[in-house]
Amino acid sequence: MSIQLVEGIDENINEIIERWQALMKDEKGEKFFHFMPEQLVEKTSSEFAALMTSNIYEKDIVNTEKLKDFTEKVVRFGWSIKFVNKAIDNFSKIVFELLEEKGVIEQSNLRLYMTLFDNWILPLRESIIEAYAVEWDRTVSLQKIALQELSASLIPVFEKISVMPLVGTIDTERAKLIMENLLEGVVKQRAEVVLLDITGVPVVDTMVAHHIIQAADAVRLVGAKCMLVGIRPEIAQTIVTLGINLNDFTTTSTLQRGMQEALGLTNRTIVEVEQS
Repeated sequence: MSIQLVEGIDENINEIIERWQALMKDEKGEKFFHFMPEQLVEKTSSEFAALMTSNIYEKDIVNTEKLKDFTEKVVRFGWSIKFVNKAIDNFSKIVFELLEEKGVIEQSNLRLYMTLFDNWILPLRESIIEAYAVEWDRTVSLQKIALQELSASLIPVFEKISVMPLVGTIDTERAKLIMENLLEGVVKQRAEVVLLDITGVPVVDTMVAHHIIQAADAVRLVGAKCMLVGIRPEIAQTIVTLGINLNDFTTTSTLQRGMQEALGLTNRTIVEVEQS
């Protein structure tokens, strides 16, 4: 890499970062540079500049450690891949303009520097975008697992009675998780009655009903009774239209009515107590 290019960036790095920040603030829909604490913006900008210059200072090899740290950080900050791409464009644009102002780049060596920029920016861009994509996929995957686990939890509400509130769509993968959590929870909590609350499930079709029936049958095999609660009128209509047989289950329209049934099955009831 040209010594003049390296020295030009090194001598003017503070001004490059300052101009880059100003340009990034003008990007449409930008939030990070406007709303994050100034200290955080300064630190992130310096790290980005260090990453962008890493394959100049370190013998044309992208610093993988800096690359990993930076991509993890910007994914957490919510930078989109489009925003990352724009950040690279703006940085190279400012470096070129500034070196032109300083007289490092002039008409006689313009072609040489364009070649140097291509050899510097293009592999760097590919490395950053690839690392960003991998980190983004990893983050989304972890969030999906966490969300699935949170959305299929068996909660003990009374002795011998537990509730599993279900929210969102139920696919085969999630049905498997529901089954695992349900059976493990029933045994661990020594539940005798389990209420599957589908109030938050938007659609109950044949496949969803099949998963629920399988889960309820499995609960029965470990010695507990499964109730299906939270059946809204439109869901009831769909179940009837599809000819889904839920005759083996106790079903109720609300969790409250289901809880009353569950208390009755465990020889308990709710009574009003007059305050003295």
